[in-house]
Amino acid sequence: MEPAPQISDDPQVPVHVAIIMDGNGRWAKARRLPRAAGHKKGADAVKEVVRAAGELGISYLTLYSFSSENWKRPLSEVKDLMGLLRFHLRSEVANLHKNNVRLQVIGDRTGLADDIVSLIKEAEAKTAENSGLTLVLALNYGGRASIAATARRLAEEVASGRLAASEITEDTFNERLETMGTPPPDLLIRTGGDQRISNFLLWEMAYTEFLFVDKFWPDFGAEDLQRAVHDFMGRERRFGAVGS
Repeated sequence: MEPAPQISDDPQVPVHVAIIMDGNGRWAKARRLPRAAGHKKGADAVKEVVRAAGELGISYLTLYSFSSENWKRPLSEVKDLMGLLRFHLRSEVANLHKNNVRLQVIGDRTGLADDIVSLIKEAEAKTAENSGLTLVLALNYGGRASIAATARRLAEEVASGRLAASEITEDTFNERLETMGTPPPDLLIRTGGDQRISNFLLWEMAYTEFLFVDKFWPDFGAEDLQRAVHDFMGRERRFGAVGS
């Protein structure tokens, strides 16, 4: 394997990288292992990529950890995933805090178990003042549901007289999103070979660069992230304007 290209302190390094971590189950199946083994190995990949993101100078890293559609999976697999989430919320937050990482969670928390919601609140509070990488976990998250929830908030403001319908703009919509305060992703990486965004950050990714990787998520590591950043830095982002 060729060494990963070196990244300098270039201003074009993406501020915000989002990742759809796909392929845990297929990684396990290829090795005749239970799907739970793939999810566990995938959690190890998360730790490596979080570390690498900070070292590369990425400011925000959003990971699609559990979608609102993932509840359709077998009950045993969902139970394993929730157990893994509990374990890492208990065991990894101190390490994140030590490394100046701020943790935030987006998604519908009403669908999560009470103890998981409590662990999330504790983790967010503990790391709230950290100034390094912001790690955003999308849990029980769906892009369409997020847009609908934002529309409801705006409708409630209009109904109460706090906002006129004519005042609703893209900016006011952005200000009601649960991702408010986080810049839109510059780069989306999806592992596993599929080429779709699967209801992830639909509003936020209007001008995001996409990179689809054939590797399964458990095999994705620091060098792969470095290659992805290098690829991004070679692209010209025009945002609808004429290129150079």
